[in-house]
Amino acid sequence: MITYNTEGVKMPRIKKRDTTAWIKAVAATYGKKVGDIGYLFVNDEKILEVNREYLGHDYYTDIITFDYDEDDVINGDLVISLDTVRTNAEQFGKEYDEELHRVIIHGILHLCGINDKGPGEREIMEAAENKALAMR
Repeated sequence: MITYNTEGVKMPRIKKRDTTAWIKAVAATYGKKVGDIGYLFVNDEKILEVNREYLGHDYYTDIITFDYDEDDVINGDLVISLDTVRTNAEQFGKEYDEELHRVIIHGILHLCGINDKGPGEREIMEAAENKALAMR
């Protein structure tokens, strides 16, 4: 089950049923089933608080993924800052809606086992994001 909630922001205009079907289709391409996924859309202040409290990081980010996977079933909580998504969209010259969906699927790709911190991993993640976005 995939849930979408907000704290301190308005719910973004996403088609929840379509987005859920898309997420399940992307996960399936990695041989994964979707278990319990919780999206929480927040502002920059909240994501900074979460980043400090749970990861010990003192900076803003667009998404934090908490992974509770079990075998081939992906489970997790994904916290997304809509403020940072908007800033990134402007910075990269992208539409807000496209950047939001990129971030939504970025967390799912992490749950599917794709990383983006090590050498060469960012390019792999970006290619996976582009492939997933093409499935939308």
